[in-house]
Amino acid sequence: MANVVLDFRGDAGDGDPPSRPLLILGQLSHLQCLSWSQLKGKLQPRVQEEVWQAALASLTPNPTDNCPLYLNYAVVAALPSKVSRHNSPSAAQFITRLIRNCLPGGANRCIMMVCERSEVFASACAISRAFPLFTRRSCSARRTEKKKVTIEFLLVGQGNGPLEVATLKCLESAAEGVRLAARIVDTPCSEMNTDHFVEEIKAVGQDLGIVPTIIRDEELKERGFGGIYGVGKAAEHPPAFVILSHTPMGATQTIAWVGKGIVYDTGGLSIKGKTTMPGMKRDCGGAAAVLGAFRAAVKQGFKDNLHALFCLAENSVGPKATRPDDIHVLYSGKTVEINNTDAEGRLVLADGVAYACKDLAADIILDMATLTGAQGIATGKYHAAVLTNSEEWETACVKAGKKCGDLVHPLVYCPELHFSEFNSSVADMKNSVADRDNAQSSCAGLFIASHIGFDWPGVWVHLDIASPVHTGERATGFGVALLLSLFGRASEDPLLNFVSPLGTNADQQSEDTEIDSKRRRLI
Repeated sequence: MANVVLDFRGDAGDGDPPSRPLLILGQLSHLQCLSWSQLKGKLQPRVQEEVWQAALASLTPNPTDNCPLYLNYAVVAALPSKVSRHNSPSAAQFITRLIRNCLPGGANRCIMMVCERSEVFASACAISRAFPLFTRRSCSARRTEKKKVTIEFLLVGQGNGPLEVATLKCLESAAEGVRLAARIVDTPCSEMNTDHFVEEIKAVGQDLGIVPTIIRDEELKERGFGGIYGVGKAAEHPPAFVILSHTPMGATQTIAWVGKGIVYDTGGLSIKGKTTMPGMKRDCGGAAAVLGAFRAAVKQGFKDNLHALFCLAENSVGPKATRPDDIHVLYSGKTVEINNTDAEGRLVLADGVAYACKDLAADIILDMATLTGAQGIATGKYHAAVLTNSEEWETACVKAGKKCGDLVHPLVYCPELHFSEFNSSVADMKNSVADRDNAQSSCAGLFIASHIGFDWPGVWVHLDIASPVHTGERATGFGVALLLSLFGRASEDPLLNFVSPLGTNADQQSEDTEIDSKRRRLI
């Protein structure tokens, strides 16, 4: 899959299945809406209309099903006929699975995605997840030719015309962002240490015409970033705090995305065991998602100030490693007694959100992280956990997840009951809870929020993506689509506006609301 190029087209053109293998994918009710004239150019002469109708009649999705149309060159696959209220109507996870299992092999293949217009964005992102970029298999190194997968959308229901060029460009940008994030997460620390991650950020900045701000190593300590420095100081490659800033003319608010970028997490001196340490290359999933989303958002035209903050460190073991009982002064000025060096993500993010608040004067601060193993227990493998000081944004995150396929479910937000878990006799707080049976994931998020203050008047959103950042041994690029959807109303792109859950009444407001245009808000 690493050498696969995805090509989103309004019309993939005619083709013969042996020369261009084909997967037709959609809900059974949507597949039944297709006319033979829409399909025959891609199936004839190998498949006749009678075979197509017989294949549809044989499909009994539970939750999915598939049927070959012609040998192993053409397949039709059915998505679940209905989904529950906590799932995406697009059934995005099943799209990825069916493509991995049912798409015929070949150097030039085609996917016909049959769906409603409201499901196009989620479906495109789900398709992109099926084609990861990273591999070190020796057979792949010998293959130099690029494989191509052409994706055509056939729309049913209202607005079922062909996709516009601008929509196809948006889908391409989103897919590139998802695959970029997944590639970074899949790459082992031997090839994706903090130095390499900084180079990835520089490459995105160069692509967008943005010069990043980079604070590294001892400068972090000198400037008060005690969290990032304390976590990463023992590693061979020094920690870094990197900022990409997009500041367009006419911006009315400032948004900060803060990503946890622990390129490897041994647990530090509170070291992980042999069964829990493998896979910790994925602890940079939050920063990877922020990078992929920032690239796509700016490419599609982001109208407000957008800052991407990357808190990069390797939580390693060495003579300089942080010890339990050490006390760190974080960028917020608050002191933290370390009682668990394996609770490091919150320390680097605390510095990031404090910087966003103090130095960038952000109106909205969102941090994204593979923060707690408890997230998978609280909300499962497919739903990220959201913790926020705003009920409206909690609802918006859940809606955005359904619109884009990156599912989200709320955590309990109750600092007056939970923050006492961090009580310390010698510092402002400890970094890990006293009672691990008391809302661990909520408490971890509250630690981060405490460094901007629970009475901070802006919007703070915390997204814990520890489990959905991967499926099996592969990264998913989770978070890219979610950020693009959640902040779509700040984009110039019509599709991102369409899939955003925020500001949905904006188009219905009368012209007299223009007096408030200088205070345009996402909420």
